[in-house]
Amino acid sequence: MEFVLKNVVPTIAGLVLIFVPFQWCRFRNEDPKLYGLSWNFTHRGLAECLLVSGFVLIPLTLASMNWPFESLPRDNTVYRILNLGSAGIAAAIIEEIFYRGWIQPLFRRRFSPFRSIVFTSAIFALSHIFVTRSLFLFAVFFPGCVMGFLRERHGNIATSTLFHGIANVWAMWFAPQNWPSFGWVIGRFQELV
Repeated sequence: MEFVLKNVVPTIAGLVLIFVPFQWCRFRNEDPKLYGLSWNFTHRGLAECLLVSGFVLIPLTLASMNWPFESLPRDNTVYRILNLGSAGIAAAIIEEIFYRGWIQPLFRRRFSPFRSIVFTSAIFALSHIFVTRSLFLFAVFFPGCVMGFLRERHGNIATSTLFHGIANVWAMWFAPQNWPSFGWVIGRFQELV
C-alpha cells in the first residue's frame, strides 16, 4: 500500500494534471498557446528569471540557515539528490502546465492579472496543504505568486517553469521540514505584544 501511495498515486495525479489542460484545449478547439502552454525562452526572460530567483532565494537561504527547528542546509546522498531533483523538476513542469498554463489563463479571462495570479496561487498552495497536511505549506502561495507574475509577464510558462524547478531543487537543501507548533507561534506572538 505504501508503494501505491508514494509512486502510483503521484504518477496518476501528474498525468491528470498534464492531460486535462490539453484535453480542454482540444475539446474547445483552442490552440494551447492561447493559454501560454508553451516554452518560449528569450534571453531577456531567462535573465529576468535568474534575477528573480536570486532575489527570492538568497534571502530565504539566509533565513533557513538560521532556522531554529532543524539544521540546514541538509546533507543529501547522491541518490537522494538525483531522486528529489528529478522529482522536483518533473513536478515543476507538471504543475506549471496545470496551474500557470491553464488555471491562471482561465481566471485571466474574467479577472485582472493581479487577481488571476492570487487566485491561482491560492489554489496551488491549497493543493500542497492537501497532499502533505501541513498548514505551513500554504507558504508556497508566495512563490506561486512569483511564478504567476513570470507567466503573466512573458505570456508562456517557460520562465515560471524554470523558476519553479530552481526553487524545488533549492528546497532539497534549504526548505524547512520541521515547523513550529501553532502554540509556539502564538506564544512568541504574545511575548511581542
